[in-house]
Amino acid sequence: MQIDPLLHSKADNYRLLTNLVVPRPIAWVTTLSEDGVVNLAPFSFFNAVGSDPIYIVISIGLRDSGGSKDTAKNILERGEFVVNLVTEALFDAMNISAADFPPGISELSAANLHPAPSVRIGAPRVMESEASMECRLHSSQKLGENTLIIGEVVMFHVADPLLGSGRHAENFAPIGRLGSPSAYCRTTDRFSIPRISHEKWSKENGGSK
Repeated sequence: MQIDPLLHSKADNYRLLTNLVVPRPIAWVTTLSEDGVVNLAPFSFFNAVGSDPIYIVISIGLRDSGGSKDTAKNILERGEFVVNLVTEALFDAMNISAADFPPGISELSAANLHPAPSVRIGAPRVMESEASMECRLHSSQKLGENTLIIGEVVMFHVADPLLGSGRHAENFAPIGRLGSPSAYCRTTDRFSIPRISHEKWSKENGGSK
């Protein structure tokens, strides 16, 4: 079947896209408003896009009313934010923070969470999160109804029990977002297979090609 997005509604296209591009990591973003209110919101249009420098991207849509979301507004005004990662134990709090609270109410408080100070930026992180990344805004770009945020990671916060040999987060198991409207997955079912070299592939397939 071929599906032309031009022949379907924005809602249908969103639903199809988010059911195909799975699983997606969740950026649980803390920002500060001009009035000092801590905003907390989850976004699954999120990923890492570079390691030297360390860049992450988040795409933030509009409110249902058509206005800017607090997260985008705060990032563009202050040039900083924290990406907190969501484990299963924090799912209920994350779900609460996704509600459409008015700008003057902190989702952090509503979800019974606590702020923890960052080191290099003013926006706090979520104390209960096992891993957080302090970010400074590198650049932003309007993409239709979304704002693409590119942030440079300037500090990692990782709970000690997660760090194995070589500074790898071996025991970290965040949840991921699946299809719209409300499907999620765990990351505890894993397998590891070494990447094959061309030399090995050639030997196994009867010579170089």
